Amino acid sequence: MTVALLGVFVMQLYYIRESYKLKSQLFDEQVNQTLSTVVNKIQRRNVADHLTRKDAENKLKQIQDSRQRALDIKELRQQYVQEAELRQAERENQIEAYLNQQDSIIRVSYRAPNVISEREYTSLTSKNGDKLDLQMDAFIDIKSLILKGYSMRTKPFSPPPKTFEFKSLQNLPDTLRYLVFDPRDGSPGFANVPKIPTDLDKKFKRDDEIARKKLELKIAALGKDTFSYNRLSMVEDVSKELQETNVPIYKRINFSSLGTLLKQELLANNITLEPSYRISLARKDSTIFMAASNVKGEFLPENTYKTPLFGNDIFRDPGMLFVSFPNKNSAIIANLSVTLASSIGLLLVLVFIFSYTLYAILKQKKLSEMKTDFINNMTHEFKTPVATIMIASEALKDPEVTEDKARLKRLAGIIYDENVRLGSHIERVLSIARLEKGELKMENTEVDINDLIVIVLDSMELQLQKRNAIINVHTDAEHAVVYGDELHLSNVIYNLIDNANKYSSNTPEITITTRNAGKNLIIEIADKGIGMTKEQSKRIFDQFYRVPTGNLHDVKGFGLGLNYVQDVIKKLNGTVKVSSEKDRGTTFEICLPL
Repeated sequence: MTVALLGVFVMQLYYIRESYKLKSQLFDEQVNQTLSTVVNKIQRRNVADHLTRKDAENKLKQIQDSRQRALDIKELRQQYVQEAELRQAERENQIEAYLNQQDSIIRVSYRAPNVISEREYTSLTSKNGDKLDLQMDAFIDIKSLILKGYSMRTKPFSPPPKTFEFKSLQNLPDTLRYLVFDPRDGSPGFANVPKIPTDLDKKFKRDDEIARKKLELKIAALGKDTFSYNRLSMVEDVSKELQETNVPIYKRINFSSLGTLLKQELLANNITLEPSYRISLARKDSTIFMAASNVKGEFLPENTYKTPLFGNDIFRDPGMLFVSFPNKNSAIIANLSVTLASSIGLLLVLVFIFSYTLYAILKQKKLSEMKTDFINNMTHEFKTPVATIMIASEALKDPEVTEDKARLKRLAGIIYDENVRLGSHIERVLSIARLEKGELKMENTEVDINDLIVIVLDSMELQLQKRNAIINVHTDAEHAVVYGDELHLSNVIYNLIDNANKYSSNTPEITITTRNAGKNLIIEIADKGIGMTKEQSKRIFDQFYRVPTGNLHDVKGFGLGLNYVQDVIKKLNGTVKVSSEKDRGTTFEICLPL
């Protein structure tokens, strides 16, 4: 035994020496990999900085052009308003000339014409309108006392030389009314003159439309000349800048972020040593930047690693990054202290090898028995959906069933659902394995538990009917939507209902209830089956544990269902509790956050 231990110790020393070589090689590989990553990121940051700067310049140019365009449009609109005011003044002059011309014609054509208001015109033309106070001039021959003529007016009829003035045009009605007298017999009448004639109005509108279109064309021309810069052209400009030969190396590197980037990448490769680094020209022995962690022993060949910064450059100096670890050897030796301690520990472990080997053999035997039991139970669980499919298939042979399309469709649906269930059995076994490894991923969505319970009961209808199970469903929860994986939640409810059905010695009576408690949803599944003792209740969530079923020899299972239930509910930030009494039944309570 002593010789064997000595031999193991010698082998351990050899192992320490080889471990030092291996760790040194591993350290070199990690550092070189880190430098490669750092250089790649420096190159990408160089490009990214150029793109960011160019993008900022382009955005500033765009803002300036946009502001200038807004000012130009504003100036165009002001010019348009000024031109519109000039046009309006010119139109007023034309209207004034037109109205005075028409006034002159009327005064030449009729006797004592007089402009009257719309109210006066309405009164004179109305059959039973208001009375109007008129003045009348009569011309009588004194000798024969015969009326030679007369005239009527509402005000003195001696008009000013110019009847219409520019300032008063805005207050004129659309149509001017004249009270006139026939020059032949002096009979009163009316003359109507439109304020703006049709041809003149059309001309004004045409001029306005032409001015408006000119304004739109000028604004559109401004829009065509605005600054436009797409991402492709910006990348091309940046590419040209990056290829310029006169850009010095210090302008292409962000020294403030270099040290942080280097330390982050070293930590990512499990290197905690504080490095010294410097940047030099590749074609000249000239240091541009240096950061030293230790004054003595810097940049020794055995502790220094180097790599070109811009290795793809042909015409420009690519620059070199030098990284040194002054405490490299001491760090590797300190890392090997674990190996030295393990050598001592190995000698102690050898003392317990024999007892451990015996323990392992006994444990392996037990695991073998559990494996055999698990395979038997899994085979039985797979028989259940197969039996359901067989029952449905036999029902399909009945001619009466084939004639009833609704039942035919339902049986086909049951066969499909049981096939899905068969697949879910397989998925359940795989899910347990993934749960143990922490690889189970939840595809969480909004799930209505009230609807999910109905769907699960519908898929279990045949096996529940087979035992004449009594199902009481009380979905009292007003808010039953939780955030979880629908498949795994349906498996949880299925497992609990299936256990309630299987572990009932007489006709199963299962009660399913949902209710709200604060911001949580409570799901209770209760049965009146064989129940459990307190000791059994404490162990039911353990993997492979199955409650003894007494005379219920046909009850099979994996011993994984409740363990699966607990793991799924925990992953959804919920809790599951059980309360049970022997021969009185069991109640499972699940609490999930809304």
